[in-house]
Amino acid sequence: MLMPKKVKYRKQQKGRLKGKAARGNTVDFGEYGLKAMEPGRISNRQIEAARIAITRHAKRGGKVWIRIFPDKPYTRKPAETRMGKGKGAPEGWVAVIRPGRILYEVDGMTEQVAREALRLASQKLSLKTQIVRRYGVK
Repeated sequence: MLMPKKVKYRKQQKGRLKGKAARGNTVDFGEYGLKAMEPGRISNRQIEAARIAITRHAKRGGKVWIRIFPDKPYTRKPAETRMGKGKGAPEGWVAVIRPGRILYEVDGMTEQVAREALRLASQKLSLKTQIVRRYGVK
């Protein structure tokens, strides 16, 4: 399961999801990539589920790069708890995604297999995505 080994602060504020991705917005490692088209947060479990979908479809052929990491904790108060009494306990980890961010990259497989693998991965995510090709590849 993806999560940080150690963080400086246990709890973080929500923050705002505005603007486009300034970094991680080009396909740098593989030939095909899965690009986010809207802002959002992706949990560590969604990231892992999408990775499994890609590797299962590729049948151990090719290579997969995960270009995002869930480094932001989110908290939740226990069920049936009255308001107040401070912020809830950390519940899980999310990756903050801005439009244009490359989420996954694949290489070493045919275009048809790569596109289908990335399509299956996109169904595991809660964002609109697009399959893109590396710039300059014939």
